[in-house]
Amino acid sequence: MKILVITEDFTRDQFIVQPLLQAMLKHLGKPHAQITVCKDKAIQGVDQALKRTTLQHIFQRYPMMDLFLLCIDRDGYQERQQSLKKLEDQAQKPLLTEAAREEVEVWALAGLELPSQWRWQEIRQEIHPKECYFQPLAKERRLANHPAGGYKQLGQQAAANYQRIRSLCPEDVGRLETRIQQWMNAPPP
Repeated sequence: MKILVITEDFTRDQFIVQPLLQAMLKHLGKPHAQITVCKDKAIQGVDQALKRTTLQHIFQRYPMMDLFLLCIDRDGYQERQQSLKKLEDQAQKPLLTEAAREEVEVWALAGLELPSQWRWQEIRQEIHPKECYFQPLAKERRLANHPAGGYKQLGQQAAANYQRIRSLCPEDVGRLETRIQQWMNAPPP
């Protein structure tokens, strides 16, 4: 199985999304699935990632993929999931989408040992968890000055605790897992 993951900022998001999806697919019985993060420099932000023309270009560029995943940040916009559903409905290729609540950095935080004074519900409700929690954690662990600001190290550590991530993030990670499993179990078109 070949999966292409599209994010709004591959330079950092790839280090969280790729290991997490690898752990998810291992959990779903597909440990050898090939997960590739799209590194198209034309996608610089959520606006480009949500453009139908951008997705069409990616579909044409990667015809060998079995499934396309679009994972972006919700950023506090409740209606973002409806925009994603519309893109899925219009896609000419198998496309599943998910909006991380509120940012993909929360997925990594869910799999990490956090400072005892932090409360999960507060992290989950924070509109800017990257700035309020993820970056301070990277700094505390002396990873902020590493390439990609510690995303690679923290993303890998978090993915090792996939069961914890799926239990703490059922609204997005859990939903994406269910949808991928349904796609895998569906008869071919």
